[in-house]
Amino acid sequence: MGQVMRRSPAEKREIIHLVQHSALPAGRTLAELDVPRSSFYRWYRQYQQDGQKGLEPQPSRRRQFRNRLPEPVCDQIVQLALAEPEKSARQLAWQFTD
Repeated sequence: MGQVMRRSPAEKREIIHLVQHSALPAGRTLAELDVPRSSFYRWYRQYQQDGQKGLEPQPSRRRQFRNRLPEPVCDQIVQLALAEPEKSARQLAWQFTD
């Protein structure tokens, strides 16, 4: 998988302008510019909705992990594993859940 290239709001606006005013079909223009169609259309939608502000970087959403154990439980599991290093992970899991 290739490296993700971040583009500035000015670059995004320029790409939108180039695609809108190109004599070539949008897909071909995007291929020439080496811009994924999905990225372009996401930028274009955001630009139509919010103008230049829609092209600004959006703060990333904090990922939530539904199966993450609470910190106190993790601490208990680590303590159990340290107390009984001869047991396998499966044996420790059985012991902990019993």
